[in-house]
Amino acid sequence: MMAPQDVPVGLQLVLLAVLGVPALGAAAVALMPARRDRGARLLATVVAAITFVLTLLPGLIPSSRDFGWFRYGASEIPPVVPWAEVDLPWVPALGIDFHLGVDGVSWPLVVLTGLLTLLCCGYTVAKVPAGGSGRTLAALLLVLEVGILGTFLALDLVLFFVFFEVVLLPMYAVIAGWGGAERRRAARKFVLYTLFGSVLLLLGVFTVVVAAGTGDLLALAGGYGLSRTTQCVAFALFAVAFAIKAPLWPLHTWLPDAHTEAPTVGSVILAGVLLKMGTYGLIRVGLGVAPEGAAWAAPVLGVLAAAAIIAGSLVCLRQTELKRLIAYSSVGHMGFVLLGIATLTVTGVQAALIGNVAHGVITGLLFFLAGAVKDRAHTGDLADLGGLRETAPRLAGVLGFAAIASLGLPGLAGFWGEAFAVVAAVERGGPLWLTLAVVAAAGGALTAVYFLRLLRRVTHGPATPAVTGFPAVTRSEWLAWSPLILLTLAVGLVPALVLAAASDPVAALTGALR
Repeated sequence: MMAPQDVPVGLQLVLLAVLGVPALGAAAVALMPARRDRGARLLATVVAAITFVLTLLPGLIPSSRDFGWFRYGASEIPPVVPWAEVDLPWVPALGIDFHLGVDGVSWPLVVLTGLLTLLCCGYTVAKVPAGGSGRTLAALLLVLEVGILGTFLALDLVLFFVFFEVVLLPMYAVIAGWGGAERRRAARKFVLYTLFGSVLLLLGVFTVVVAAGTGDLLALAGGYGLSRTTQCVAFALFAVAFAIKAPLWPLHTWLPDAHTEAPTVGSVILAGVLLKMGTYGLIRVGLGVAPEGAAWAAPVLGVLAAAAIIAGSLVCLRQTELKRLIAYSSVGHMGFVLLGIATLTVTGVQAALIGNVAHGVITGLLFFLAGAVKDRAHTGDLADLGGLRETAPRLAGVLGFAAIASLGLPGLAGFWGEAFAVVAAVERGGPLWLTLAVVAAAGGALTAVYFLRLLRRVTHGPATPAVTGFPAVTRSEWLAWSPLILLTLAVGLVPALVLAAASDPVAALTGALR
């Protein structure tokens, strides 16, 4: 393999700081005395703000995006060199490195993680959910940020697995400590499902590392000489593990309970970026390491994706609880992401990437809004929330904007991922993929139906007693919502914000499949 040009030391330090700053910040926040709880939450917000700025730098420094291409093996397929990269010995005896890097596939998700963590930490300054100290909650949010960012940055399979697991206990603690009445049951269900996925992921990592003799994702790109049988076995293990985390139908049943019981900031992080660890892993690890396995499993993934789109929409049509409806909508949206990946085309993978970002932004906003409604009305039952526009027109207006964005209105962020997933299935051609495209398009229509039904039941009609006397939207709420509103508009109008930087690495990932 040809070595890339040397990465500037400053960019290497930025990558290390992206993980080190929130890790040190979490320790500092946790060690602050209980009497300084608000000060600890302010410190966590400052740490999250610094981390967010650091996440922006790899994509904003021009020199970090000009390192050319790798060449490897006889196939001469050119995986893109990361914009910034750190490769340090970690466990030399086992050949495991602390290898981090960022490129156009991972950078939008890295930035999204930094933004949502900042918004959630800032949200806790004004409001701490019942159940525990705000200091502890803020520290857990920073630990979650470390795990999620590490997953998106890891370029070694073993390191990827370690960061993938870091988020498990902090998210369990957030749900079990600050959630609703059934929080402990929901947290246990979350842990049991994800632990099962972790076992499968570990088996997949072991299979690849033993067969290839390395866990370096750059070296493994394109299959690295792995036999077709090894790739098929590895991809099957990876696919199920990532499907549980995403979650993808029919392995999604932990998600509605977790979202319903989690506090607002827990739901925002869970929907906004934690679920993306699964779909990102399917692209980076599944397609990148086992392309022949991906080609073998593609028809099954496509069928499951179409089933998820329809099943998620039909369940949402029957939902009567606000947060559960938003949670089940994620099943359908992730179905579009999976359909894009399953096509194994450049268009499809790009649809998956922008679908990931759009879902994180829009659904994060929806859960912020759902939390605001439930905090005021003390219920999430749709039948009790009618007439919201009569008593809280601004809150109802933002909810309407988020719902319309989520149903895929052209000009807003939710449109591109869903539309181009269908286009990618048509491009793939053949009776199966054309059928899946039609089914997915029908599911998109059902998405519009259940979100319009949600708006009719919650914002229209006479005001119910539960929504009477709602307090005005607070300054802290506007500060949390505004960046997500602006991003929904920006990505919808200029999708190149997400896709322009991803064109080269996506072409490299799909190049091994041609």
